[in-house]
Amino acid sequence: MNGNSQQSTKCSDSVRASRFVDKNRLWNRHMEMAAIGAIPGNGVNRQALSLEDIAARKLLISWAAARHYEIAMDGIGNLFVRRTGNEPELAPVMTGSHMDSQPMGGRFDGIYGVLAGLEIMEALDEAGVQTRRPIDLVAWTNEEGSRFAPGAMGSMVFTGSRPLDDFLGVKDQNGITLSDALADTIAAIPNCASHEFATPVAAYVEAHIEQGPLLEQSGSTIGVVTGIQGFRWFNVEVTGEAAHAGTTPISLRRDALQTAVACISALNALIREETDTLRFTIGRLDVTPNTPNTVPCRAAFSIDLRHPDQVVLERVGDLVEATCRTACIRCAVKVTEIATRSPCVFNPSMVDSVEEAAARLGLPSMRMPSGAFHDALFMHEICPTGMVFVPCEKGISHNPAENAAPDDLVAGARVLLATLVELANA
Repeated sequence: MNGNSQQSTKCSDSVRASRFVDKNRLWNRHMEMAAIGAIPGNGVNRQALSLEDIAARKLLISWAAARHYEIAMDGIGNLFVRRTGNEPELAPVMTGSHMDSQPMGGRFDGIYGVLAGLEIMEALDEAGVQTRRPIDLVAWTNEEGSRFAPGAMGSMVFTGSRPLDDFLGVKDQNGITLSDALADTIAAIPNCASHEFATPVAAYVEAHIEQGPLLEQSGSTIGVVTGIQGFRWFNVEVTGEAAHAGTTPISLRRDALQTAVACISALNALIREETDTLRFTIGRLDVTPNTPNTVPCRAAFSIDLRHPDQVVLERVGDLVEATCRTACIRCAVKVTEIATRSPCVFNPSMVDSVEEAAARLGLPSMRMPSGAFHDALFMHEICPTGMVFVPCEKGISHNPAENAAPDDLVAGARVLLATLVELANA
């Protein structure tokens, strides 16, 4: 068989197998997962390494075990499911995403990439299509960073971007360390094979809802992701002095909260730009003692800064501390940068692979960058990486109202399958 015939057969296999993606099974599994940590308004609160996270992991394992896939877990709790290939010694192609959510999260963020990965494995089984390389599904630990900051710990540790020891002492708002929560999670899932960090990966493709409105507005079904903008995360702690709200003159106060507000106002002025490209978010604010009649002695807040241009990200990020210090007249301030990542541009061949898979399946697509960061940002450092986006209603995400159409979820899974089959047979 010549090269063109072999390529034609591979394409034929991927298109045929994509027809076995089961819409009802994929949707029903989303709903089963959404019941774990369900909150009012169709939302989900499934924090990393929580009891809800453990329950979700067990449910995923039960589905994988029913297919006799290999199951393993590494030292930070990343969960791996393998569909073996004809040459099992080869490095696998990998897909996946995360299972944890924001406290007021939705039913599709992250978990879609995990369930789409499992669905394409089962579709390949049912189509009778075997690949040369193994296909690995990974559920990354703590992508969101809402319980333990920063996010994407699982992919950072797996890729060697950060060592596990950097994170073990991190505490949640209740004082529980990541080390203890991780130990509880690993103990709750016995009999998993051990998976090493930094094992070779031939390629990685992550499916995700867009978390923005562009696909819906354009009428495109598939987003072909070209790269991910960079970010810098900071914690800012302002320290003043507690005082009686009724007796202490304002001119004598060292009010930590008012000073934090002044810092935030100054930062808002710093980041203002005509293009509205820079993303700046104060997502968390903690006040001590947080009582109505006491002048706050401490206020701590987070900063999430993002931009697709490294020069802009460096320039603005480097001014954060000085801006806060200038605003802190009577109080002390401590600024700590907790995470940073340069923007990435995906390998053109991976972008082409996703786009060509969508074309083979007759699905309208558009190229686009990702405004949100994903575990793919870190996988990009060790292997060729790509992403497949599907629309979400009104672009809403990190919100109980987050919604996606069953047909779009299926379309994304079909493109994911066609892309992975090509990569796994290379």
